[in-house]
Amino acid sequence: MNLIFRQTQLYKFLNYCNEINLEKSVLDCGAGGNCPPLALFLECGYKTYGIEISNSQIERAKNFSKEHNVELNISKGDIRKLTFEDESISYIYSYNTIFHMKKEDIAKAVAEIKRVLKPGGICFINFLSVNDCDYGHGEQVGEGEFLQSEGDEKVIHTYYNIQEAETHFKDMKILFKENRILERIYEGEKIKQGYIDYIVQKNN
Repeated sequence: MNLIFRQTQLYKFLNYCNEINLEKSVLDCGAGGNCPPLALFLECGYKTYGIEISNSQIERAKNFSKEHNVELNISKGDIRKLTFEDESISYIYSYNTIFHMKKEDIAKAVAEIKRVLKPGGICFINFLSVNDCDYGHGEQVGEGEFLQSEGDEKVIHTYYNIQEAETHFKDMKILFKENRILERIYEGEKIKQGYIDYIVQKNN
C-alpha cells in the first residue's frame, strides 16, 4: 500500500513491538476511520484486530479495506468490555480514543487492555493533558472532564495532569513516556494541543 499514516506516534510503537519476541498479534481499540493505522501493522506481518464503537467509523474502515483489498478484522465493540480472552493479544494500542470517556470508564478500559494483553506484551495509550488549549472549556461534568463540541454533537474530553495517568500503570513497566505539546494552525487560528503518551509492558 505504501501509505503514510498521520498517527505518527504509532510508528514508534511499531518499532517497540518489533523488538519484542512475541506472536505478532495486535489490537486497535478505536480502529475505525478512512485510513485505519492497523494497515501499517498488517503490512509488517501482524495479525490485526480492531474494535470501534461508532457505526459510521466502522463503515469508513470497511470502505478502506475494500479499496485496498485487505482484511483488518475490525468489528463493533466497547473498550470497557473487550470480547477477547485473557492474555490473548501481544500488542494493544488506543490512540486518541480513550480520553473520550470519563475517568472511571478510562480505568475500566485500561483494566480490560491489561487483562487481554499477553505477559511481556506492550500497549500504547495516550491521554489528553491539561496543557491542551481546550482544557477547562465546555460544561464540566467531573474533575478534568468536559463536554465539548465535535461537529454537531457534544463529546466528553477528559484531561490528565502530567503524573496522574501513571496510577493506571503501577503494575506495569513504563518503557516510554512523552509529554507532547503541539502548536499548529487550525482553521486559521493557532492552537495548542497537549498529550501524554505511554508505552508500557505487562509483567511476565
